[in-house]
Amino acid sequence: MSARGGAVQTLYWTGKRLELVDQRALPQRLDYVACASAAETAQAIRDMVVRGAPAIGCAAAFGIALEARRLTEAGSAARAEALQQAFATLRASRPTAVNLFWALDRMQAALAAVAGRSGAEVAAALVVEAQSITAEDIECNRAMGRRGAALVPDGARIMTHCNAGALATAGYGTALGVVRAARDAGKRVSVIANETRPFQQGARLTAWEMVQERIPVTLVTDSMAGHLMQTGKVDLVVVGADRVAANGDVANKIGTYTLAVLAARHGLPFYVAAPCSTIDLAIASGAAIPIEERAAAEVTGFRGERWAPEGVAVANPAFDVTPAGLVSALITERGIVSAPSAAGLRALFD
Repeated sequence: MSARGGAVQTLYWTGKRLELVDQRALPQRLDYVACASAAETAQAIRDMVVRGAPAIGCAAAFGIALEARRLTEAGSAARAEALQQAFATLRASRPTAVNLFWALDRMQAALAAVAGRSGAEVAAALVVEAQSITAEDIECNRAMGRRGAALVPDGARIMTHCNAGALATAGYGTALGVVRAARDAGKRVSVIANETRPFQQGARLTAWEMVQERIPVTLVTDSMAGHLMQTGKVDLVVVGADRVAANGDVANKIGTYTLAVLAARHGLPFYVAAPCSTIDLAIASGAAIPIEERAAAEVTGFRGERWAPEGVAVANPAFDVTPAGLVSALITERGIVSAPSAAGLRALFD
């Protein structure tokens, strides 16, 4: 995938600023948005410049590092107050993806570890931590891919939803990481990408990634999934996740629950690929996962063109929850949990 350094980098740290692939512009253009502060990073997260749970977490970590760099000459009290405001601003950027909060907790711990040091030392330590979070994410994705590839038969036609590829992570991808790893293991695989209304992440991003990777991909509307399963044209479903509750319930892009129900009806495996940082053991079940409601304009039109009548009421939940009982297996970097349960998820952290 042509971009900086010969491969797409969702996040690009220059040493002075964070550059993000502007995922709103794809596939027509490969643009970057530069962020120089926590506030600018939070705005990029809110505006969907960067999206995907792991990528959001990495971006937020660099947002804190940027703020620390900006405050190197400030007094210690002013710096501490401004950094806590930066944490609050980033935490408020989006509510559902737990990787955001996980990454900020790590940055908070890194900040506490250098309490009392100079502004320059604090900034350097936070840059290192953000870089570590990003590097670890790529390694997690590759490990998930290797594990998940074992579940993919040769010749598999894999349906996926939203975008859980390199663009949704620091690199390689979660669900699409499984696809890439299966391909790299010599298996003949193809992807059926659901368009993923209303923001079209499947049509714009997943299809683009697969074309760049030369992995066969067929784009379909969300409403075609049941027909394709019914007519024997899908072998398995692999999706990512934005948060996994302690009992194995999964929050992912709206429409995922529908796919899980359809897969169960047609006897197809339904796999979720997500790093352990996406598992939230503090939330007992999916019923407690906060579901983001986004702007009505995302449903009534797209990129400035309106197709719905003025005055119509709109609901736009960005995510839904798939009960654990519909998940065949959760694929993580630490192992595969078949028929996810509270005990199975806890075992990943033992």
